This record gives sequence, structure tokens and C-alpha cells, in this order.
Amino acid sequence: MANDLGFIDPTYSGGNGQIAMAPRPLDLAGKVIGLLDNTKEQANLILKTVGDAFVEQYGAARVIVRRKEHYSKPARDDLIDEMAQEVQIAVSGLGG
Repeated sequence: MANDLGFIDPTYSGGNGQIAMAPRPLDLAGKVIGLLDNTKEQANLILKTVGDAFVEQYGAARVIVRRKEHYSKPARDDLIDEMAQEVQIAVSGLGG
């Protein structure tokens, strides 16, 4: 919600629309997993640990990791399109 000071109120919650969740696979075996690093501190280490577990413990075929340009910006469309062509499952990772 804009105000007369020219900035957006980050606490504004407009609309009550809901977005349906994507269907979830029954397991990760043989799947290519995409992990999106948000560039925050330790995100790369967290995603490496999670990615290793997906392969070693859950049988994922492989994991690819891509990194956003900056945590405050959405991922570029070409990065999302590239991941969509390569992976069956995508996870956006948060560092802190």
C-alpha cells in the first residue's frame, strides 16, 4: 500500500487469494533436484548439506545448485527457465 511519503508499506497484506501448491512426488529416487541459493550467509553450505542428503539418503539422481544475483531481488527469468528445463523438483534455500 503506497502512502504520501512515496514508499510501500511492507506490512500491507492485500487480497485473500490462495495459490495451489504444486503436486509433490512420492519419493526423490532418480529425480534431478534444483536448489536455488538466495545469496544470504551460509545458504551455500546449507544447500550443499541438503543436496548431499537428497542423493545419499533419498536416491536423487543428482542435484544442481544455482545462485540468485542478490537476496533482495527475484531470480532472473532465464535462471528459472533453465532450472525448469533441468529439474523435476526445485527448492529455494534460505541462508541467514
